[in-house]
Amino acid sequence: MSSRSDLQADLLDRIRQKRAAVGIIGLGYVGLPLAVEFALHGVPVTGFDVDAWKVGEINAGRSYIGDVKSADVAAVVQAGTFSATTDMARLRDMDAIDICVPTPLRKTRDPDLSYVIKAVDEVKARLRPGQLVILESTTYPGTTDEVVQPALEEKGLEAGVDFFLAFSPERVDPGNPRYSTKTIPKVVGGVNPASVELACALYGTVIDTIVPVSSTRVAEMVKLLENTFRAVNIGLVNEIALMSHRMNIDVWEVIDAASTKPFGFMPFYPGPGLGGHCIPIDPFYLSWKARQSGFEARFIELAGHVNGSMPEYVVERIGEALNTRRKAINGSKIHLLGVAYKKDVGDIRESPALDILELLDRRGARVSYSDPYVPRLRHARLELESVDEPAVDGVDCAVICTNHAAFDYQGMPDRYPLIVDTRNALKGVSAPHVFRL
Repeated sequence: MSSRSDLQADLLDRIRQKRAAVGIIGLGYVGLPLAVEFALHGVPVTGFDVDAWKVGEINAGRSYIGDVKSADVAAVVQAGTFSATTDMARLRDMDAIDICVPTPLRKTRDPDLSYVIKAVDEVKARLRPGQLVILESTTYPGTTDEVVQPALEEKGLEAGVDFFLAFSPERVDPGNPRYSTKTIPKVVGGVNPASVELACALYGTVIDTIVPVSSTRVAEMVKLLENTFRAVNIGLVNEIALMSHRMNIDVWEVIDAASTKPFGFMPFYPGPGLGGHCIPIDPFYLSWKARQSGFEARFIELAGHVNGSMPEYVVERIGEALNTRRKAINGSKIHLLGVAYKKDVGDIRESPALDILELLDRRGARVSYSDPYVPRLRHARLELESVDEPAVDGVDCAVICTNHAAFDYQGMPDRYPLIVDTRNALKGVSAPHVFRL
């Protein structure tokens, strides 16, 4: 203890005794589960968000995130370990501040750090000696030490000495019942050893496994590697699906058979495209940063091109299906089953179903959809409300875009004259009016 600064020693002691006040900026799919996990373990948490509705829901003990139980929110709010606010001035009272805001792409596919910069500005205005600041938002390698650190040091405090700074990539998998905030290993990189130690200690109070790395850049790169790995492999299997269709081969049977190999193969599955807040975006953060260093990430860009073209291919398959009934897309009623980006969640960010709806609408189709998790949506010039799936009539072609467990797949072949199944949800069904990727 004698070698540690008083600031570091005091904060470490407060963390270990669960007396450190934790502030979490951004109460979405990342921030809210993390905040509730801290609060359930007795750590005092304040959630910060610019959305007054979210703040109101939390303080009323209600969750708006599927993976977070309202009962848990109500319990920690009632216990006094969790509250939410729009008042950023209260950041001054926090011992540790965790930034969990979105990092989307611009239309030019350049990183959009505007939410991070706004959050950092709020922290900078209230930064005091002895605080720990952690960025969790997915971003390119170098963001913490090139963007966040200089901004926070503008008022004269030094990172790693007067305050502590780390990066720890979020690894949330919405809708996955097997892995939670507590059980997913947490990678942590800091601007110096003291920052790493404090961040590891903080997360270690609520998360089972902590994985320290040598720098913030390594931690930032870890997240991009994880999601680029998935994006590239999904791009590969999507291309195999396109190839198999040309060769009249069932790609789903090929994948099932290949999956019996106990080594050297990991199954990935084709689909209508990539969606969500990570996999469609993170590889472009990496390729953008690579270009700044004079490196062309051709493999990553190619995978992005293949994945990005899948909605067009799905529309092509819909046209082929309708053609068997001497119908055109123009004027046909086409119903999408599922518009969320993945199974059993309500998140439509970057969902390929939105692109499919827009492409069909442009071609003159009458579009509708069913999704138990998405009651209504607005996209491009479309404003639609979900229709209960068994009540849909007059449909010329149904398209399974998201394989929600709630759908009655067994009855679908009898309900619809044509089905385009992009998820192999009707596995085992062999019928001339069922078309797969």
